[in-house]
Amino acid sequence: MADIISVLENMLANIINALPSIIAAIIVLAIGYVVGRVVDKAVNKVVKKVGIEKTFDLSTVGKSLKSSGLDLSNLVGGIVKVFIYILSIILAIQILNIGGTFGVYLTTIANYLPRLLGGFLIIVFGAVFVDILASFISNMIRPMFRPEKAEVADMLKNLLLIGLIAFILLLALDTMLLSGNTIYPLILGFVVMGAGISLTDGLIKSINDDHPEFKEVSGYAKFMLYSIFLIIGAGAIFATFSGVTNIIANISWAFAIALGIMLIPIAYAITKKMSKETK
Repeated sequence: MADIISVLENMLANIINALPSIIAAIIVLAIGYVVGRVVDKAVNKVVKKVGIEKTFDLSTVGKSLKSSGLDLSNLVGGIVKVFIYILSIILAIQILNIGGTFGVYLTTIANYLPRLLGGFLIIVFGAVFVDILASFISNMIRPMFRPEKAEVADMLKNLLLIGLIAFILLLALDTMLLSGNTIYPLILGFVVMGAGISLTDGLIKSINDDHPEFKEVSGYAKFMLYSIFLIIGAGAIFATFSGVTNIIANISWAFAIALGIMLIPIAYAITKKMSKETK
């Protein structure tokens, strides 16, 4: 009985000793919450008055955010508010100074929150920068092509955009400590599929404009190129999984044989048509 009373007394003493830290942590969180909301509204108004929001809404990222119900002022204000919240949480955890395993977990979470916010900022503002840079370079190279070849400039812009977006994603994931052997193949597959679709559209359109006689088979050619790039992209995505590469290789062979069989009547029809035209 004496031991139980001693344990209870120690617990009560620890709680009493920790009360000032707990109250201080609660005050810090409350102040952070209030300051975050006030600063959010202030930043929101400032961004709207500056006039940057109208220009931002014309970008691809701005249109995407607008369609999801967000605008630049809300985004910037929300980021500043979350940053203040994170600072208050980190400070509150430091004030509590909790020991043991639970304290280590809380400290780890507190140290990771800035990385999470940093990765989010890299994605948002990096996407805006990438969009502006790709549009700027596209406007520079567009005069190099004839007006009827404008799709080539658009194709190059899309390729540059895809590559830069992949770089931004890798940088953000590295910042958030989420990169690894699974993420890199996923982004590589995304780049291959996106670049392949963009190349296919640009090349098929350019060929159809220069050689109208190939319009009849352009749909078949587009389907074939789409399928090839999708298979390559899928192979890149699942390259790290054992056994999947062999399955994709077998699918590729089956797909190639099927396309070859489908090509026979098309080639026969084109040859027959060309022979009639020459006569």
